[in-house]
Amino acid sequence: MRGYFAIGIEGVSKVMNLGNLIRTAHGFGASFVFTVDADKRLGRVPKSDTSRTPDHTPYYAWKSIDDMQLPGGCKLVGVELTDDAVELPSFGHPLRAAYVMGPERGSLSPEMLARCDHVVRIPTGFCINVATAGAIVMYDRVRTMGRFAERPLVGGAPREGVREHVHGGPITRTGKKRNTLAT
Repeated sequence: MRGYFAIGIEGVSKVMNLGNLIRTAHGFGASFVFTVDADKRLGRVPKSDTSRTPDHTPYYAWKSIDDMQLPGGCKLVGVELTDDAVELPSFGHPLRAAYVMGPERGSLSPEMLARCDHVVRIPTGFCINVATAGAIVMYDRVRTMGRFAERPLVGGAPREGVREHVHGGPITRTGKKRNTLAT
């Protein structure tokens, strides 16, 4: 898969949710994980993160939105049930993205929403667990940006494997294709 992604939570207060989210992020290949304004009682990485994500993936614990320092070109994508949010199945994931979830029993702050480049919503009738929502977002990203065989129109496994990538010929600085079959 090209590009990279990160995922985090603003205002997280439940240690099990944080551990579950960052463990899942590690499994999906996140480049880093983060918290913003996390509950001070959380302390270190939760025991529910049985893969010990911070041993393998950078973990940032920013105290405030102003402290957030995303890499250049990284788009911040809020995940929130708002009327103007894009439905996740219709969303084109940025090549470089950091997804931020709202806290349990709460929403992303107005300041965080203002900082977001995009806001998406999972098409559910009500809010779901933050770690579960994160897993859905990461699965959707991997599914849409990875290289997988096309799904069949009927139930079951794909009938064909992943199509081989076709490379074009070399392109010069002038934008013209070079003839590679010169005799």
